[in-house]
Amino acid sequence: MRAASAKRVKPMAEPRLHFVQCPMGDAVGAQAGSGHRMAYWEWGAPDAAHTVVCAHGLTRQGRDFDVLAQALVARAPHPLRVLCPDVAGRGRSDWLAEPQHYQVPVYTGAMLAMLAQLQLTQVDWVGTSMGGLIGMGVCTMAASVGAQVRRLVINDVGPTIEIAALRRIGAYLGQPLRFDTPEQAAAALWAVSSSFGPHTPQQWLDLCRPMLKPASDGAGWVLHYDPAIALPFRLVTDELAEKGQAMAWAVYDQIQTPTLLLRGALSDLLSAATAAAMGQRGPRARLHTVDGVGHAPTLIAPDQIDVVAGFLFA
Repeated sequence: MRAASAKRVKPMAEPRLHFVQCPMGDAVGAQAGSGHRMAYWEWGAPDAAHTVVCAHGLTRQGRDFDVLAQALVARAPHPLRVLCPDVAGRGRSDWLAEPQHYQVPVYTGAMLAMLAQLQLTQVDWVGTSMGGLIGMGVCTMAASVGAQVRRLVINDVGPTIEIAALRRIGAYLGQPLRFDTPEQAAAALWAVSSSFGPHTPQQWLDLCRPMLKPASDGAGWVLHYDPAIALPFRLVTDELAEKGQAMAWAVYDQIQTPTLLLRGALSDLLSAATAAAMGQRGPRARLHTVDGVGHAPTLIAPDQIDVVAGFLFA
């Protein structure tokens, strides 16, 4: 594992854990139509007028943003609240009874429910990979719950996703892995995540601990997410992918929110051509390329934090 070249932001405190009830997608064991409970982690001032929502990638969870959230709270020129949800099937959120509900439209509906229940009328959005796609949907639908997205950060994803990257992710998604220790898990996760770029061993272990939970039989550790999230992912054919991309571009073209697009220079998921098109269409995203990183920047390195903070607080 390569070492990061700059000091990391040390955790100052633990976030507060809260839950909201979301109407789309019923939880395992719940009554039909009752929806599911989504967890979110809160940093900063609960009553702050300025809120940033950070949404994670496909197999990740809200604690991915611990370092970024603390840095944003510390740098903000005014009180700030940062909310980091665990998307359904991940982290502390409910698992869904129907695997086909593990889809971006359901996740978008959950985020809109969170905005409505917390009575948030304006937020900034930072979305990594899947979280960026969710953010695109929230941008175009926020008005339905009396809200709007003020600024949007899309981290290494776009309406067109490279098929080779989907196949790479599908090769390990949902595998029934078990680990004896968190350190062993961190080593295994690094094997499929080295494209995230340089991290110190401690940074990577800090990122991996929230990805684990004790096995139900008490023997070792397993990944935090529902393996069933892999089922709809594996049903995506080339034809379905093309239709999905057309729909995603239609959504992107509706966005009027000032947008920052981050792209790992070595990304196999967001091509340079797609990133360039995103700078010409819809919100005409401002592109920032992260050298030495593939899919996707973890927003832990100080230079990555600087770019995000500079855009949000400009």
